[in-house]
Amino acid sequence: MRRIQAACRMQRTMPYSNPTATIFIIDDDADIACAAQLLLRRRFGAVHTLTDPAGLTALLSKAHPDVVLLDLNFTPGRIDGSEGLALLDQLQQRPNPPAVIAMTAYADVPLAVSALKRGAADFITKPWDNEHLISTIRAALTRRCAPTRSLATQSGSNFGLIGNSRTMADLRTMIASVAPTNANVMILGENGVGKELVARAVHDASDRSGNTFLSVDMGALPDSTLESELFGHRKGSFTGAQGERAGRFQAARGGTLFLDEIGNMSLSAQSKLLTVLEKREVTPLGADRPVAIDVRIVSATNLDEVKLYQPNLFRSDLLFRLNTIVIRVSPLRERTEDIPELLEHYLHHYQQQYQRAARPITDHALTRLCQYPWPGNVRELRQACERAIILGPNVDYASGYEFHDFGLSTASSAPVVTSTGTVNTDNVRLEELEREAIAAALSNAQGNISKASKALGISRPALYRKIEKYDI
Repeated sequence: MRRIQAACRMQRTMPYSNPTATIFIIDDDADIACAAQLLLRRRFGAVHTLTDPAGLTALLSKAHPDVVLLDLNFTPGRIDGSEGLALLDQLQQRPNPPAVIAMTAYADVPLAVSALKRGAADFITKPWDNEHLISTIRAALTRRCAPTRSLATQSGSNFGLIGNSRTMADLRTMIASVAPTNANVMILGENGVGKELVARAVHDASDRSGNTFLSVDMGALPDSTLESELFGHRKGSFTGAQGERAGRFQAARGGTLFLDEIGNMSLSAQSKLLTVLEKREVTPLGADRPVAIDVRIVSATNLDEVKLYQPNLFRSDLLFRLNTIVIRVSPLRERTEDIPELLEHYLHHYQQQYQRAARPITDHALTRLCQYPWPGNVRELRQACERAIILGPNVDYASGYEFHDFGLSTASSAPVVTSTGTVNTDNVRLEELEREAIAAALSNAQGNISKASKALGISRPALYRKIEKYDI
């Protein structure tokens, strides 16, 4: 009854969305179907409810739906979703099929993902947030009315991801399937594999692509400023708050918020983020009322997936909010067939950036580069290419790049034990390469921090931190 009363209150305040659209609500719980109907009937055209799926054929003979809200389980005791998935298949086979939004309890999110793979436009969890339900239906209608692109066409796009390996093909297909939905996405992978590039690809292939993609390094936000940075603040809310500031959630309104290094957050910070995701609203510091948010959350971490399930490191309730869809990005050592194309791409990029003549890679060097384990993944390869362009011998342009031009360690990647503990020689070498790249970029930019940070692809504050770290 409370859900129905809430729906009635909402319908007096929310505007019409699409007065010509026809909505079907198929759910065996009459209260849920009624609550949804009360919420939707003054925002759309005709809204029909159906509590017995056996009546779907008769209902389809009377009206053609634009959007169907479909429960996945009907018979008491059934939890496999086979009934709902069968109805989904039936609706997909119709001429000009409707956009189907699966409705499921939160614990059944994997079942909803199965529905997405079988053609559902999106899904919502019960009990739903009214504004979120409205925006989900609106987005489904927009996609249905817009010119469509086949999955094959989307998969044919490389999304800016370089490589023709089977691994990369599977990754592009995954992005093409997931991007059009509003499902939260968690990207897993080692440092340097390109998790932010994948996040941007998800955004660019989504209906939110015309709006903001905002990246936040969660590991770099101290707990003392996290609320101000993410949720915003009002003037005078704390010492130094000279004016009003919108937080990242508000700045990314209508777009995608990429929460990078999510695994480095403290448990207290995780609790604050969980509250926002549950309520879909933020309260800026110093404000007396919350502000609704409309963002898609894409997160990423380099934490081992097993560690994410350790409660002393990561809250399980937050994890289940973030990892509706999990995209795993393979390390470069597992897709070595992509290395030649990556080398060609980055060498060409830095040759143009530093105005150096093109040079080939010798066959011997290419063989060794393909055998190299690349502990720093694509980031290390990119830095190695930049180093070869900047520091490699440029006297004889006819000669090709040799392996030593890339500044890669030939030592074993096994850790060594010193008097102060265990040190990974790869990490040490990576820091040497990073220091050399920063020094070279500063030299090339004649000390101009803005130009150097742009050339390195990092922010000015990040460059200042690295300059201090390496005492450059």
